[in-house]
Amino acid sequence: MSEEKLLLLSCCAPCSCGVIKKLALQERSFSVLFYNPNIDQAQEYQKRLLENKRVCEKLGVPFVELPYEPEVWQEAVKGLECEPERGKRCSACFYLRLLRTAQYAKENGFAAFSSVLGISRHKDLAQVNEQGRKAAEKVGIPYDETNWRKGGLEELRRALNKEMQLYNQTYCGCIYSRRGRNEKVS
Repeated sequence: MSEEKLLLLSCCAPCSCGVIKKLALQERSFSVLFYNPNIDQAQEYQKRLLENKRVCEKLGVPFVELPYEPEVWQEAVKGLECEPERGKRCSACFYLRLLRTAQYAKENGFAAFSSVLGISRHKDLAQVNEQGRKAAEKVGIPYDETNWRKGGLEELRRALNKEMQLYNQTYCGCIYSRRGRNEKVS
């Protein structure tokens, strides 16, 4: 196939499974990257990692895990702890993860990178894409801004979640998001 290879940053299997399946069915040349230092608990990180691997294995897609570095994430969001969801903390988090994805993509011969970080209705796609463009510019590799929410992908994602009985978390992974969700539930 003449299409150039794409690196797709995945936050979790429930969000990315529809995109992964679509790209696999299209026979796109791509790999999935798991770099999520924002996840505050090692046990939670492992659950999300294993589910992502399971989806990729089932669909025959190459999977790459970068080191779990929560201390790097804490440093990146230092001083932004009180920011609301979709605020400056999220921008810093997205930038850190997308920058590392861009670096890995460039170092490993990918033609471009993309992410599913903006697929959730709880996230701001424009905010994610802005950070993706900044990372792309800094590293010198294109960022694919495909809107993975469209084209039947939400329905496919829901069907795959049900079919595969994926572990479905209720927050993005960071301690501040978890605290915010717990406060709203209480």
